[in-house]
Amino acid sequence: MQWFNDYFANVQWHEIGAATVDTLAMLGASLSLTVIIGLPLGVVLFLMGPRQLLDSPKTYAALSFAVNVLRSIPFVILLIAMIPVTVLLTGTSFGVAGSVPSLVVAGTPFFARLIETALREVDRGIIEASQAMGATTRQIVFNALLREALPGILAAATVTAIALVSYTALAGVVGGGGLGDLAIRYGYQRFQLDVMAITIVLLLLIVQALQSTGHRLVIRYSH
Repeated sequence: MQWFNDYFANVQWHEIGAATVDTLAMLGASLSLTVIIGLPLGVVLFLMGPRQLLDSPKTYAALSFAVNVLRSIPFVILLIAMIPVTVLLTGTSFGVAGSVPSLVVAGTPFFARLIETALREVDRGIIEASQAMGATTRQIVFNALLREALPGILAAATVTAIALVSYTALAGVVGGGGLGDLAIRYGYQRFQLDVMAITIVLLLLIVQALQSTGHRLVIRYSH
């Protein structure tokens, strides 16, 4: 194992472990909040869309515009622009707490749009049948739409989680902590390629674990 120690001479494994925990913490917190906020937003976008249950062109246009604007802002710019808001909300712009608000703002519109797309793929006949039986809009949403769209929702959550992993790495640019911060401080600024290699491998493993888990859930709940 001497060759291994020689090749990874610059790697401080306790720092790698702490950075991995920080990345997973950022991912868990931001994904949870993204789903909590983005799922209702996606449902509202769908319901107020053309020829849907709550068809409202003006409201849909306003929401859609806001979603598109947030999605179009590069994440690095969003990180910097949100520093005052982040400090106001969390008391800091660094570390895990300082990254979560920007991650949520970046992930929520992305996830909401995927939810809207997943709901649009539900067979129109299911909605019409529910209406014919006298179901309310709330009953249609919870008992028909969300159940039928569950595989698509799980796939959307998987795609969003993977996108958030890349965002957590970018958060290292402004001292956001995690593997991205480690890669920038040691791998890039100090040219320690062994540290860079470890962080890349760990990020790839996290992405593969998310993709595999999401794929299994989608298959399980597909019908």
